[in-house]
Amino acid sequence: MHLAIYGPMTAPSTIRFRKMNGLGNDFVVLDGREQLLSIGPEEAEFIADRNIGVGCDQVIVLERSGKADTYMRVLNADGSEVEACGNATRCVAMLLSEETGQPNSTVETGSGVLAATFNGADDVTVDMGVPRFAWDEIPLAEEFRDTRGIELQIGPIDDPVLHSPSAVNVGNPHAVFWVDDVDAYDLHRFGPLLENHPIFPERANISVAQIISPSELRLRTWERGVGLTKACGTAACAAAVCAMRKKFVGRDVTVQLPGGPLQISWTKDDRMLMTGPAELEYEGEIEVEPASC
Repeated sequence: MHLAIYGPMTAPSTIRFRKMNGLGNDFVVLDGREQLLSIGPEEAEFIADRNIGVGCDQVIVLERSGKADTYMRVLNADGSEVEACGNATRCVAMLLSEETGQPNSTVETGSGVLAATFNGADDVTVDMGVPRFAWDEIPLAEEFRDTRGIELQIGPIDDPVLHSPSAVNVGNPHAVFWVDDVDAYDLHRFGPLLENHPIFPERANISVAQIISPSELRLRTWERGVGLTKACGTAACAAAVCAMRKKFVGRDVTVQLPGGPLQISWTKDDRMLMTGPAELEYEGEIEVEPASC
């Protein structure tokens, strides 16, 4: 498959990509700020395929923005486009800092403009904004007055395997199930069922979370449109603020993911700050051809 590019080009050429990751959640980053790239579901699915493409969880396309230093499109491995990705935002913020030599940058996403600070040594803090807990902002298909625990379960009514998740939107929809041991649950089996449950009209990211202490929790996530992932930045934010809301933990927490830890703080002015690493793995080229306008 050839990718398409808009601009003054008449013959097939190549465009460079960067392979990056945040705690193992990996991305192919394409720069479309100078020439607009036509990356749709089929192209994204091809690039993300680990057998015939580059291989990644998400394809990230940088575009020009009138509100921020760049606009970040996020396309999942299945080709679906989503509003936000916390780990990818850290990676993009690191690239912007390297370009400008400045620690601070702004990244426009489908869920708004995010401010980021490159702390050095591949460590980045992103202001992920304000969590939304109202049922119609998550969104859910029916009204729940208290989204700290909604009526949803897997398994028999009198002995459910998973039940009563917390729900929140932190740029995209999340459901967090509270368990005693995150490794005791087969997310590969339950994840697709819950992601596509009718209660989530826009589908949802599904996590199981385990409280370790008032300042630490463990998390595993089935990511919407991706599947099991080593890390999900928005899921870490979702689990942290939901745990804080339920008084399980304090306002600063370490979220232990399969790929490593993220630091999440929920400030007094209601903003979520996520701090963690970003890594450039390598650079390469993808063949592109002119697109018809």
